Formats: sequence, C-alpha cells, structure tokens
Amino acid sequence: MCSFPLFLMKKDSKTRPWDRRSTGGGTILVKKYQAVSFLVLANLFWAGNYVFGKYVVSEMTPIQMTFVRWLIAVLILFPLAHVIEKPKWAQVWKRWKILLIMSLLGIVGYNVLLYEALRFTTSLNAALVNSMNPAMIVIFAVWFLKEKIALANSLGLAISLVGVLLVLTRGALLQVFSIHYNHGDLLMLLAITAWTFYTLIGKKLGDIPPIAATAVSATLGLLVLLPFFITSGFSYRLSGMATMGILYIALFPSVFSFVFWNYAVRAVGASQSGVYLNLLAVFTALISLALGNPITLPQILGGALVIAGVYLTKQRTVAKIETQVSG
Repeated sequence: MCSFPLFLMKKDSKTRPWDRRSTGGGTILVKKYQAVSFLVLANLFWAGNYVFGKYVVSEMTPIQMTFVRWLIAVLILFPLAHVIEKPKWAQVWKRWKILLIMSLLGIVGYNVLLYEALRFTTSLNAALVNSMNPAMIVIFAVWFLKEKIALANSLGLAISLVGVLLVLTRGALLQVFSIHYNHGDLLMLLAITAWTFYTLIGKKLGDIPPIAATAVSATLGLLVLLPFFITSGFSYRLSGMATMGILYIALFPSVFSFVFWNYAVRAVGASQSGVYLNLLAVFTALISLALGNPITLPQILGGALVIAGVYLTKQRTVAKIETQVSG
C-alpha cells in the first residue's frame, strides 16, 4: 500500500526494541540501526528537494510552493498514520498548541524562509549557512534539553563541518571568509534557527506518534497559510517539470523526510541527529553528479570527511542504544 517501513508496527514481545511507545493501537518498534537509516534517508530526500525545487521556484512563490506541497502531503500523512500507528486522534489534537508551534517553525517558517532566501542569495551561500545547523542544534540541545555531548560527537561534528565546507567551496576553504553575505543569507540564518527549535521541540513529543504529529502540524500550517495562498494569485498552469517537482517534494521531503526525522530525533536525541544534516550537502553533490554535472577531488574528499564524522556519531549513538537496551 505504501513504501513506508511497515516493520515499525509489531506486536512481537520477543523483539528487543530500543525505543517502544504505545500509539493507541499498536507498538512502534525502532531497532538500534533503523534510526541511523532514517537520518540518512531523510537527508537524501531533502537533497533531492534542491534539484526538483529549481523547477518549481521559478513558477511558484514561496507561499504557494509551501502550501501546495503540504496540501498534497497531508492527503498521504493521515491515512499513513491511521494504517501504521492507529493513533487516538482526539489525544493527538489535544496537543494542538505545541503542534501549532512546531508547524510555525518547521512546516511554515523553515520552508517559506528557505525559498524566500533563494530569491536573494545563491545556492552556495544558502548551503553554507545551512551547514551551521548541526552545530546550532548541538549547542541549543545542550543548553535547553541538557543533553550531554560526548567527545566522539564533538569530533564527528567538527570533521563533518570541515567536510561540508570542502564540498561547497571545492577545496578553497578560505573562500568562506571572502563571500559577501546579503539579505538572503540572513533569511537562511533565520530558517535554520526555526529548524533548530522544531527539532528540539520534536524531542519532547514522545507521547504523540510521529506520523500523526506531522499530519496535524501540516494541517495547522495549511490553515495559517491559507489566507496568504488565496491572495497570492496562484496559477494552476504549471509546466511538466514543475508538476513533477512539486509531486516529488510533497512525497519524499515533505512526508518521508519529516517522518523519518521525527522518529530518529526521539530515539537518539536532537544533538546527535543534527550531525547527520551535514549529509545533505554530500547527497546534493552526488545527485548533481548523476545529472551530469562535474565533481572535483576536493568535493570527494569533503564527502569522505562528512561520512567519517557521521560514522563517529553513529558509533556513539549505537553504544548509547545498546546501554538503554541492556538496562
């Protein structure tokens, strides 16, 4: 019926999950390595957003693009949640206040700010600012959630950040200091700040099934955006590429990435999840290569550093999980 991993829903008590929560009709079982897979897939799908987004941004405003993608996504999220999680919807809607905050931050805020930023700045500048997001998540997670950051996590974060900069600057690291930052760069900084708090709040929603939470958050976001969308002068005559682009963005980045991300954040924490955001730049480079764009040796080396940094974080994550299971 869908490509979402149905193995998340099991009732076999012999399975040793490292994260188990009641959803009202079943039990979510997330095995120790599945969270890492979710984080990787989430970033892979988000990387595709940069590629397909180019065909859409030229024909739709940021408000229109955000509204349409989540309108389509909601039509998938609700039945998906009902089949996989079987949540008690009344209990989910009782948390509408915190879900509204998450919607304003992650559904509306981040997306609108991102697409608006791309009107004023280059993709390179936006990606450079976005590479600060893992560090921002780690810092705020330590401050507000009192999460402990291990030496391996800190080292992995630093290595991944250097790798991202190598990928984006093609080996000319000093270029980071010579780039002129403009209005779009500041908007991108606001975007990653919004995503940081979205991630931190998501860690506190352990009692709400992730897919149901995303569905309700998206619905609340649509209600917020509706007046702006109606007055935006949206044209339903989109090109074939723009149509394919918005369908991809609605399904993969909007549905699967958000669901995978929320599952993983609850399981391994905001700070450790944040390091994996550095994979986005690497996946973007790989997708560009697959489309025929050249890739340089510094970009390959940078990608290797990102993978090495994520590996260090994964090792600490797995150790933490195994401790929780044995305890």
